Amino acid sequence: MNQQDLIPAESGHIGTDESGKGDYFGPLVIAGFYCPEGQENVLRELGVRDSKTISDNRCRDIAETLQRGYLHAVVAIGPERYNELYEKFRNLNKLLAWGHARVIENILERVDCRQVVTDQFGDERFVRNALLTRGKTITLIQRTKAESDPAVAAASILARAEFLKRLYFEGREWGMDLPKGASAAVDAAAVEFVRLHGRESLAKVAKIHFKTTTKALGS
Repeated sequence: MNQQDLIPAESGHIGTDESGKGDYFGPLVIAGFYCPEGQENVLRELGVRDSKTISDNRCRDIAETLQRGYLHAVVAIGPERYNELYEKFRNLNKLLAWGHARVIENILERVDCRQVVTDQFGDERFVRNALLTRGKTITLIQRTKAESDPAVAAASILARAEFLKRLYFEGREWGMDLPKGASAAVDAAAVEFVRLHGRESLAKVAKIHFKTTTKALGS
């Protein structure tokens, strides 16, 4: 994309967040959302807040509205690719930083933005080091409970909606329900999955560094 194709610089900012980090089954999804200046109240009126406080169906509905009306980017890392990257980085926070940097760069290709807000995870240098040329020029703000920022909250909704969609279709592909999170129900589903499809297939649907894998294979 040529420089003249960029949306002119504004006083808005980008927020990023992820979903699936604590879920054994399904992908890791990172989303970025560009919030133009003055849109914070509009987002709140749409019901935008931390996706963990919103039902799945409501999350999907809000995500559809955000996708139609705002500049955003989503990077979804399926289980097989996730396991490859985890083996490469050997550190979840470095993998997360890689994903956050990618969505930031993807949005910066479309808008000349100067400020990005992300949730704080690990060493803040992880994200800074993962950014490419465009990302080196931004002001990066990392803080705990960043979902209080409307742009980060919007990103959390987009990431969650994409995670839910992909988890659903994974379950359909393999002919069984793949529960969210990490729990006794997830442990039981992992055991059942291995019984039905074999241990070699587990890496195609799950994050195999979780302790659930040991339980599933031990059974």
